[in-house]
Amino acid sequence: MSIKFRLTLMSFLQFFVWGAWLITVANYWFGTKQWSGAEFGAIFSTLGLSSIVMPAITGIIADKWINAEKLYGVLHILGGLALMYIPQVDNPTTFYYVIFAAMICYMPTISLSNSVAYNILKNNNYDVVKVFPPIRVWGTIGFIAAMWITNLTDNKASANMFYISAFAAFALGFYSFTLPKCPPQNLISNDASFAEKFGLSAFKLFGTYKMALFFIFSMFLGGALQLTNMYGDVYLSEFANVPKYADSFVVKYSTIIMSISQISETLFILAIPFFLKRFGIKQVMLISMIAWVLRFGLFAYGNPVDGLWMIIVSCIVYGMAFDFFNISGSLFVETTTDSKIRSSAQGLFMMMSNGFGAFFGGLISGIVIDKYFTIDGARDWHNIWLAFAGYALVIAILFAIFFKHKHNPDEVANVSH
Repeated sequence: MSIKFRLTLMSFLQFFVWGAWLITVANYWFGTKQWSGAEFGAIFSTLGLSSIVMPAITGIIADKWINAEKLYGVLHILGGLALMYIPQVDNPTTFYYVIFAAMICYMPTISLSNSVAYNILKNNNYDVVKVFPPIRVWGTIGFIAAMWITNLTDNKASANMFYISAFAAFALGFYSFTLPKCPPQNLISNDASFAEKFGLSAFKLFGTYKMALFFIFSMFLGGALQLTNMYGDVYLSEFANVPKYADSFVVKYSTIIMSISQISETLFILAIPFFLKRFGIKQVMLISMIAWVLRFGLFAYGNPVDGLWMIIVSCIVYGMAFDFFNISGSLFVETTTDSKIRSSAQGLFMMMSNGFGAFFGGLISGIVIDKYFTIDGARDWHNIWLAFAGYALVIAILFAIFFKHKHNPDEVANVSH
């Protein structure tokens, strides 16, 4: 097998592991187990917690002591063991700790998979900028494939989704031991400070008003990033409680409908260079925030019959909402920070958005839905989505007013997708 094909298979399986349960776990939680919303929010907060601490720790281990591809394999096998155990869990507290263990193993593999791919491509004299994006796209395809398999095998509310995920994790774990070796690089010097080792030196950027504002907005918008992953599928599935929608295509194939969001993601990535050059980083980030308002607002008014178009447009808009924020934010960090702390600053951006943002977003949304939008076990999805839309709108307005950034076409002239 060629190097590119082997890395494509790695990328496909990397996100297949996640896609098999991430979008459908709410159906299992609320539908099959009948557990509460407040506790469910805590489940998604484990993604944030794991994103805050684990990538830095595994990065140091791979840099100093263990081949990256071996560490990557071990983490997937351990994560697979945790996923295998989940169907035996019969209470929300144990479920939280087991899924937390799975996420502690899984979340650092996202950045590790990039490191392994970059390392192998460079060692084989490939142009990483040109060759890596088509490989990474197969990750999203893997995520979509897992969603479809979970739905089409009637497992969108059953414990089998975790077995499907675990099987893929074991396959990837053992497969990664066959990849070309990625020995420790020893790029982190032995006398580096604790802050330097853990990428915390970038925290001094909070001393700059503009950067502090950017990171705070990243955290608040990060709170919205996982909301439709958390609640989208169960929202569509619960239309089954309305007699006129009970037998609709949307209810039966809710996960496939939700996969339009991931398909849209792959397409909007291609549009980013055009938008950045035309409108600039601030405007693209603002477009992302407006897209989040639309994402939630269209869900609020959609339904599986005459409002189906709203649900589909909402899924299409998701690609713009998700990609434009992540990539323009990353580019803002790239073009405004000193090269010495740039990788730490990128880590800080991810920590604020996918770490603290996702942590607080998961925790608070679960409590709010339980307290204000759940009556006798029935969730008021219309007002839940309107509340989320209002939250995104407030962030967009405040961002437009307070965040100042002049568009410099030269900064984004070499944007590659």
